[in-house]
Amino acid sequence: MKRSLMKVSIAVGLAMSAATAAAAGFPTLPVRRCAPDAVAAGTVCLDRYEASVWRVPNPTTTNASLVRKIQLGRASRADLTAGGATQLGMAGDDYAPCADNGQNCADDIYAVSLPSVLPSAFITWFQAQEACANAGKRLPTNAEWQVAANGTPDPGPDDHATTCNSANTATTTLTGSRSGCVSARGAFDMVGNVAEWVADWVPLSTGCPDWGSFSDDGMCLAGASESAGGPGALLRGGFFFFDAFNGPLAVIGSVAPTRSQDIFGFRCAR
Repeated sequence: MKRSLMKVSIAVGLAMSAATAAAAGFPTLPVRRCAPDAVAAGTVCLDRYEASVWRVPNPTTTNASLVRKIQLGRASRADLTAGGATQLGMAGDDYAPCADNGQNCADDIYAVSLPSVLPSAFITWFQAQEACANAGKRLPTNAEWQVAANGTPDPGPDDHATTCNSANTATTTLTGSRSGCVSARGAFDMVGNVAEWVADWVPLSTGCPDWGSFSDDGMCLAGASESAGGPGALLRGGFFFFDAFNGPLAVIGSVAPTRSQDIFGFRCAR
């Protein structure tokens, strides 16, 4: 009897300690299991693949079950096609009525982590944030992104088959198709392909001093614009061309969160 009471007391004590730590904002135990579309990166689950963005018709009625699959990380490309969803951001900024500033985006565009699709691009930070939110996720912080990216090889010559897509003047490649471009935690394409928005903002940077002897990856976090009308939002990992800039430490803080381009994409976390 005493032993049983002791076990109960220990269990309650551990539960209360965990709750206290969570309330205080301290890190909790590392995530042990993530959805099929994600990898464990410390205390969060980060999407395994760069996001493809889909417009789902009738998301609160006839396609409510599809939206639920997306939010559980279990939607396949076949599920999306069967539901009449269309992928956006393939050839231009076609996210309207979801606006560049994130207005009119709720229950409209959804970020999905899928293999063997082109990642969506031409997206602003605000639209990416909304696409993650609709999928029950969020943009990762800079630190969370870094944990998931660690172990991704620094790009060398692009063999256009297995290495990271970082010296390709043409276009992005299918998510997960470069088998050698994977991090220690199993996330693909965190170097090259599309540069990825993360949650953090900084004063809009004006210079790219690089890392010096620490790393040959690009780093644009120097100076602060005194005339810019807004902040910079961090982009990570580099993009499909300009090989000298790309790598797991590549970071850009010189782009406004309202800007979209063919090299800007993202992935989500939960």
